Amino acid sequence: MILEIKKYPDPVLKKRAQRVREIGDEERELIKNMLETMYENKGVGLAAPQVGVLKRIIVVDIGEGPMVFINPEILKKKGGKEISEEGCLSVPGVFLKIKRWKEIKVRAKNEKGKEFEVEASGLFSHCLQQEIDHLNGKLILDRVSFWQKLKMFNTRC
Repeated sequence: MILEIKKYPDPVLKKRAQRVREIGDEERELIKNMLETMYENKGVGLAAPQVGVLKRIIVVDIGEGPMVFINPEILKKKGGKEISEEGCLSVPGVFLKIKRWKEIKVRAKNEKGKEFEVEASGLFSHCLQQEIDHLNGKLILDRVSFWQKLKMFNTRC
């Protein structure tokens, strides 16, 4: 089922998601629907708060198949930071240059409850960092300066 993607300035996008204590049928159904919604909207990542659910669940597919991250946490950041242009399904039509860590190591659980760790770089790293930001109530708009926002909104008027 395709879910409604919450758009900025919906207040749910600024709230911190809660840890998932148990992975049951409700969570598995949410994951299935999140993947369908992400693909339907041509995204590469989607966090549960973006569909109005305050659970620490994200789905990602950068072209190598879908991955599910439940209660993801960044364990390590390395390689310095780099700037990349990012868009967001919750802020449609906006693309901003965002500075993020080049490489990260993330620990999470999959939909079966099995814990795993993954090292990410490039698009995968940026995507994971953006989706984890969503779990903490942060949007790409929160990652740019006041002047960048002003410039963005002035060009859109």
